[in-house]
Amino acid sequence: MNSLEEQLRKLFPEHTPSEEPQKNVENQEIWLQDAPLVCKYEKRKGKPITIIENYTGADKDFKQLTKELKQLLNVGGSYKNEQIIIQGDYRDKIMVFLKEKGFSVKRVGG
Repeated sequence: MNSLEEQLRKLFPEHTPSEEPQKNVENQEIWLQDAPLVCKYEKRKGKPITIIENYTGADKDFKQLTKELKQLLNVGGSYKNEQIIIQGDYRDKIMVFLKEKGFSVKRVGG
C-alpha cells in the first residue's frame, strides 16, 4: 500500500511540502489594556456566576478570552453585552489566569 505522502506526490508532482509547521491560531496575542478588568460574583436564578467586564479591546479578543476561560475551567459560559459570563464561582482561578496573561484585575464583591 502507498502511504498518504506518496499518493499526494503523485497527485501534485510540482508541490514541495514546507518544513515549517503552521502556527496555531489560538496563540494569538490579546490586546492588554491599562484599566483593570472587573471580576465579580453574582447569583442569577439561584445559580452562581462569575462576570468579567470593562474590556476595551476588540470583541474578537474578548471572545477568544471567553473560549480560553471555558476550556481552562471546563465549564459553560458566554460572551454577551461586552461581558464574559462563566457558570460558577471561579473568581480566584480566573484572576490568576488573567494576571498570567498580563491583565490587571480588580475583584468586586464578596
